[in-house]
Amino acid sequence: MSNVVKLNTMRRARLQDKAKGVTLCQSGFHKWKPLTGQRFDVKQGRLVTTERCERCNTERTILT
Repeated sequence: MSNVVKLNTMRRARLQDKAKGVTLCQSGFHKWKPLTGQRFDVKQGRLVTTERCERCNTERTILT
């Protein structure tokens, strides 16, 4: 026969999966990944690394 599925548990599971990455990034726990290619800052004479969050696509630059 068919399996009985409770709608509340399915809804809760779907909402938790949907909000998992968003709530982490809003709390400041980004998942940074460096972008390929290196840039050079001419004025300061340093390498600049650009990183992008895998979850929310926010970018940041770091002087190395």
